[in-house]
Amino acid sequence: MALARKALSRSRMLERMQARDSAYDGRFITGVLSTGIYCLPSCRARNPKPENVRFFPSPDGAREFGLRPCKRCRPDDFYRQHDPDLEAVEGLVAELRRQPGDFVGVASLARASGLGTSKLHDLFRRHFHATPARMLARARLAQARRELIASDQAIADLAFGAGYESLSSFNANFRRAAGMSPSEYRRLRGVRSFHFALPRSLPLARSLAFLDRDPVSLTERVRDDRFEAGLLLAGKPARLEVDLQPGLARCHISTHSRSRARLPADAAARAHDYLQRRLGLDANPAPFERQVRAHADLAPLLRHRRGLRIPRLGEPFECLVWTIVGQQISLPFARTLFRRLVEKAGRPAGDGLFTPPQPQAVAALQPEELISMQLSRRKSEYLLGAAAQIAQGSLPLDELAIGSATRAERRLLEVRGLGPWSVHYLMMRGFGFADCVPLGDAGLVRALCRFFDLAERPDPGQTLALMERFRPYRTLATFHLWNSLEDKS
Repeated sequence: MALARKALSRSRMLERMQARDSAYDGRFITGVLSTGIYCLPSCRARNPKPENVRFFPSPDGAREFGLRPCKRCRPDDFYRQHDPDLEAVEGLVAELRRQPGDFVGVASLARASGLGTSKLHDLFRRHFHATPARMLARARLAQARRELIASDQAIADLAFGAGYESLSSFNANFRRAAGMSPSEYRRLRGVRSFHFALPRSLPLARSLAFLDRDPVSLTERVRDDRFEAGLLLAGKPARLEVDLQPGLARCHISTHSRSRARLPADAAARAHDYLQRRLGLDANPAPFERQVRAHADLAPLLRHRRGLRIPRLGEPFECLVWTIVGQQISLPFARTLFRRLVEKAGRPAGDGLFTPPQPQAVAALQPEELISMQLSRRKSEYLLGAAAQIAQGSLPLDELAIGSATRAERRLLEVRGLGPWSVHYLMMRGFGFADCVPLGDAGLVRALCRFFDLAERPDPGQTLALMERFRPYRTLATFHLWNSLEDKS
């Protein structure tokens, strides 16, 4: 469970209960005297009157008071780290990823789970931030990508084995997702140069501007229409050079002149996947835009940003480092600290670029080394502690990134130095979950005030109520709102 934290006031607990804030699950129990039950703060049942509420530090205290557990939010299961619904949907997703060809469609997923279609849809949305149909499509595509690189199986056999009903639908879906045909993707094996199509809707100038946010970055740089990045490909340092033109990305992988390491055969496929994440191409903004355009008061949010995607950071650990280093300091200083860490723990990738620091390299540093870079002692402890957990395998960051949002949030909240804002930011920018709200973010609060023309700054509960209109795409809505602060009035 979560580590001990500073005691919360009654007013704060009431506020978080009324906001149904799952980030506070495990920090207190809500006892409802009028019904005789106790709940998690995030319980979706109707909020009780404040005078009927008593708070407890754990379910034990609530039971001793004579209350019984809520059958809706199941607080005892949460405190035992046992959530039957979550475990059922996680097990189903694991099986789906192992054998996507065994599932014809959503109805077969529902039959396999023993749940109704509506309940299954709700659980997927809640825990994975995606529909069952979307998860099935991702699993089929992931298996096809693996098999195309790892085997010489005929493309038709591979497509049917992944669950596609026809070769034409496989080709169309694959090209739409990867920007190339299946046969072109297979030819990535062993090559250093490749190209793929970019969505015509991608705002290329804005994407390049995002990539160039730190003009003196040591891990990435933009020169005119060329993006360059240092990255590790199966543990081998390399430099990715990408010429970005409307509708097309031309890519080349090069290695450091002094490096004798051979790149793995799947290096180009790994670079392709990295660039798709970095440009936000793995998440289609069209459903969000359709939803927003359907409401006259929300539609202006898209006025200057049609096609906007969230540029994810290359690796989850890189995002974790940024999240810890950047807490409560200015962005320019955070960039300076990150550059110093890259110089200390990154690996040369050629032409002055470095790979982002890896957990093992950061965990090997001493606190004094980080403090000498001007990280505070507290941040040094947070960063070293998190890196050590990842290096030792007790914090499986890469597994959390592809698992359920619920599991990721619970586990990350246990990490010293990560609070609700940090966890949701990491889930958005590092993991790519679609329905997060970084409560407490000053930029989001300012943007909501401006966009909705509010007289007062919204508190966390009011922030969640305003963002509810963007569900289940609150991550992309947050990104649009942040960027709206740059709009002219």
